[in-house]
Formats: sequence, structure tokens, C-alpha cells
Amino acid sequence: MTDQANSAGSGAGSAIRVLLADDEEMIRHGIRLILRHTDGIDVVGEAVNGAETVRLAAEHRPDVVLLDIRMPVLDGLAAIEPLIALDPRPQVVMLTTFGDEENVTRALRAGATGFLLKDEGSQELIRAVRAAAAGDAVLSPGVTGMVIRRMLSGGGAGAAAPESRVVGLTGREREVLVMLGEGLSNPEIGRRLGIGVGTVKSHVRSILEKTGCGGRVQAGMLAHQAGLMG
Repeated sequence: MTDQANSAGSGAGSAIRVLLADDEEMIRHGIRLILRHTDGIDVVGEAVNGAETVRLAAEHRPDVVLLDIRMPVLDGLAAIEPLIALDPRPQVVMLTTFGDEENVTRALRAGATGFLLKDEGSQELIRAVRAAAAGDAVLSPGVTGMVIRRMLSGGGAGAAAPESRVVGLTGREREVLVMLGEGLSNPEIGRRLGIGVGTVKSHVRSILEKTGCGGRVQAGMLAHQAGLMG
């Protein structure tokens, strides 16, 4: 179900393109109302299941996908991998009405940019979309502590030893990885290192490729697990 009217509303080439995926019509309606009246954000499509989400993402090339976890046909967790395989890769922010520990960590390990509870306020939703579009991690305050505790405990890791995954990083990439572990945004990293945001993004992409991390949240956790945080 595309929302062509919303897409045409901005007319600004720099607007953040958002694909909304949720099988509950009222949820989609509420989020759409918030975003369509926000400058610089266009809702370019809506989906009611994971399979439709992947199809519409390939068609509309959104910058950000707001993705419900529990949907028919293909759930949100299963949709993450084909979504982040697209080129260009959209940032995937998971939406849910509960702080389910297992689903949160599964989503982040699969490569989701972040996790937002549906009962967050409108300003938090807008902030999350803008942060995700900028390549920054998005974690609802209600689940941040839980995510850190579970991921640092190594639950469900299944990957190579953390220390071996960071061996191939350059010195500057290690610096950036540590700052990801501190939860800094790209502009904050750039200011600390005296480099541009574009250069920071290039370092983050290289870090993700070399370490096999699905996203910057994973990379931040890896910095802790590999003992880089001092």
C-alpha cells in the first residue's frame, strides 16, 4: 500500500524517505499523521507484512524503515536481513509495544539500527527517524539498559571471539569503534576527532565490514566485548 500523496507532499529532494510497516491500521495511521506533518520527512509507502515491506523497500528505496516485529506472512525479524541487503541499504528501526528482551537483541544482532517502543511520544519518534537517517543508533530509553546487559553477557553470540574480530582495524577505526561503544553520534565522533561526518561514516562502514557487525549498535557492543573501552 503506497502512500503517494505523502511522497509528493514535501517536494524537497533532501527529505528523509520513510517506509512504515505495521499490520495494525491504527498504529500506521497515528505514525503517518505525526510524520507527514514534520518538515523534511516523507512517508513513501506503507506495508502490512514483512514480505510487502521488502518489496516496497526495493521499489521506493527509503532511507528509514519503521518495522513492526510481529506481522503476518513474514515477521519483522525475518525481514531485516533482506532489507539491509538492499543497495542503498535502509536504516531499520524496529517498532513494538513491549520491551521483549529476546526480540530486541535478535533484531540488533540481525542489523537493525535501533528499537523504539510504540508508546513513545511524537517528538521521540521524529528524533528516532532523523537519528536513524543520519546513521546513528536508536534505542528507546526503556530498553537501553536491558540491551546493554544482555549483549554484554554474550547471550546468543555465536560469532568469532570479539578480540579476533577487531584485529584487522586500523588505529583510527579502533578510535571510532571505542566512540561507538560510548554511544556517540557521527557528528560527536567527528568533533572529537576533528574530522568530517562523511569521513566518520566511511570509518563506520569499514568497521562494520571488517568486524561482520550488522549495525553500529552491534559494533558498540563489540567494543565492550573486545576490551577496548579501557
